[in-house]
Amino acid sequence: MYTRKLSVAPSTSSSPSYVSISSKIQRFAPKTENKERERERERGRISGIFSSISLGFFARVFTSSDDWGPFVIRWLVAGSVGLLAIIYAFLKWQRNTSLNWVKAAALAKKNVLNKLKLPFSHHTWIEDFAYGGQPSTCSVCLNALVCPQQVGPVKASSPVPLHRCAVCSVAAHSWCSPYAPKDCKCVAQAGSSHLLHHWSERWIAMDENPEMSSFCYYCDEPCGVPFLDASPTWHCMWCQRLIHVKCHHKISKDSGDICDLGSLRRLILSPLSVKEDDKGTIAGRMFSSITEEFIASSVRGQIRRRRNRSKSGVPNGKNQDASGANIALGYVLNGLVGLDKSGNKKNGDHFTKKDGRISGLRGTQNGATQKDSDIAHVKKYTLVDLPQDARPLLVFINVKSGARYGPSLRRRLNMLLNPVQVFELSSSQGPEAGLKLFCSVQYFRVLVCGGDGTVAWVLDAIEKHNFESPPPVAVLPLGTGNDLSRVLQWGGGFSSNEEQGLRTIITDLNNAAVTMLDRWKITIKENPEQQGTNKTQSKFMMNYLGIGCDAKVAYKFHTTREERPEKFSSQFVNKLRYAKEGAKDMMDRTCAVLPWQVRLEVDGKYIDIPKESEGVIVLNIGSYMGGVDLWQNDYEHEDDFSLQNMHDKVLEVVSVCGAWHLGKLQVGLSQARRLAQGNTIRIHLSSPFPVQIDGEPFIQQPGSIEITHHGQVFMLRKASEEPTGHAAAIMTEVLVDAECNGVINAAQKKLLLQQMALQLS
Repeated sequence: MYTRKLSVAPSTSSSPSYVSISSKIQRFAPKTENKERERERERGRISGIFSSISLGFFARVFTSSDDWGPFVIRWLVAGSVGLLAIIYAFLKWQRNTSLNWVKAAALAKKNVLNKLKLPFSHHTWIEDFAYGGQPSTCSVCLNALVCPQQVGPVKASSPVPLHRCAVCSVAAHSWCSPYAPKDCKCVAQAGSSHLLHHWSERWIAMDENPEMSSFCYYCDEPCGVPFLDASPTWHCMWCQRLIHVKCHHKISKDSGDICDLGSLRRLILSPLSVKEDDKGTIAGRMFSSITEEFIASSVRGQIRRRRNRSKSGVPNGKNQDASGANIALGYVLNGLVGLDKSGNKKNGDHFTKKDGRISGLRGTQNGATQKDSDIAHVKKYTLVDLPQDARPLLVFINVKSGARYGPSLRRRLNMLLNPVQVFELSSSQGPEAGLKLFCSVQYFRVLVCGGDGTVAWVLDAIEKHNFESPPPVAVLPLGTGNDLSRVLQWGGGFSSNEEQGLRTIITDLNNAAVTMLDRWKITIKENPEQQGTNKTQSKFMMNYLGIGCDAKVAYKFHTTREERPEKFSSQFVNKLRYAKEGAKDMMDRTCAVLPWQVRLEVDGKYIDIPKESEGVIVLNIGSYMGGVDLWQNDYEHEDDFSLQNMHDKVLEVVSVCGAWHLGKLQVGLSQARRLAQGNTIRIHLSSPFPVQIDGEPFIQQPGSIEITHHGQVFMLRKASEEPTGHAAAIMTEVLVDAECNGVINAAQKKLLLQQMALQLS
């Protein structure tokens, strides 16, 4: 019926036909929708019936009095145990297969070691431990670092000493490490025409590699998939690319095995631009080479004989005579080596403790650990002939910051970068050594791995060097609060950054935008009538200054950590201990007299401190105590204060009402009392009070504290997904290229970077 009506519609006018058709379609639409709804309801009824039947079946099975219930339970338990056994067997097979592949790659490398044309370089051994649950393989003898009988339940937790290279992370027995082949990453190759790939076994699973690096660099086939009949793989220590062993000779013929340093080429300090200042005497190098080759060949022969004996069933206890002969030979050669201390010590492997500090030189002559007093020298390098587009990264690591990730982080950075550009900060070595090495580099960036105190330390050292174009600084947070890192979008802790991989972090650093940060000078004067002398000292601030309850909690936490640092190895535990000290302060309230003992002066005008206040905090950035925004730019306020900014040369002052108030601020249940804004802050103390500057607490005697603007420094902010974030990074690179090409000078570039950072922040 409806078809007939549509067919007789007049064709001379399209509008009536269109209206009639659309009206009839709308007439049919409700009926069609109703049918679809009825079908959906029918499907729902059917699925509900089946669900009820299945649930009823299982309920009857488990509640029945016959043998069906226990039988089904036993069947499910047996199936679960069998499935777990299959998964465990598969994982164990996968692990053993991967280990066998690494051994196959190591044997293949030893067979073609001379053809690889690798530059000779000693390993840098550090003391480490392998636990029963973490067995690995010695890179020298290719045997397990932990004996199978030591992996039992009794000795599973006992640590087994070993040596691990801090540069390439290979591991070896303590008695095998002196005889390891000199195939470590060669950091100084100045004078060579090309940089060759440094192919090595993948003893360590690198989570810093992106997914694309799991394919062969030459044939683009997957690497590390045994059931696909692939070949064992090598990886390049410079560009981190993978290659099948069977594909290596092909790429050598095609490209000459030349390495371009991969995607991080601009940040990696090329070994072609690193020159070693002193390499020892010719006689010392010749003597060292002869003795090393002599002992290495004898030890390799002994290792082969021991391996053959173990295969034939000869127990290892019968090799005591051979080990005794080896010790005697070591004593003889040790006496010979003593004839040329000046040459041989310089050519020995570096031997460092687990914290990364060089404690001696381990020579490959006798394997004996030398004492600290026997250190002959520390290697010195010079940077020469850097490419014009190079933007090398200078890294500083504080091993004592926060949860003490420093040693492991340094090994990982040494694998990704050139170890020459990675420096460890300690009480005996500051940032000056790294800055002195990079003083001739026109443009470089600095990465500080540590807390806010470490960042302040590095910024002070950069200022003392008076760079014409100061390097911008990025932060990899290792401390407890990490407030500056949060403001610069680098995260609040290392664990959050570690999930995305260290390589991704370095890539983000390469694309980061330059911003400015105000630094403030703090002049502390003590009352002469209190001490008898007019004592004055100066400090610098970049985050905040606190007086009262917050500084007291920080001071208690700091003193406890100094007494027992081993108990502060976790960032989460550190925050719990911080909360514990805050709970203690809520009971005694020793800072309740602060409004009557402290006077606040902002730009020459005295500001009243509320009577309920127990702390006054002066702010430069929008993060306090691990991410708390005390000024709260995002909220509406009744006062006339302006927004907070870390480069506006203005400080903000707030007050808090005790440790309980600080706890509510931490969880967002309260707000701080906004007191003032200004360029010059003076605080007058009538009695001793705890004070903290950027998390460093101390007890300040009666006197005055004056805060004035000191200057601005370049920092690196992680580029956001917004267009302005990428625009700032691109414009920074354009200005740097303009300076390199002579279009602008360093002073003009600095001024333009400042203006750009202020406009785009």
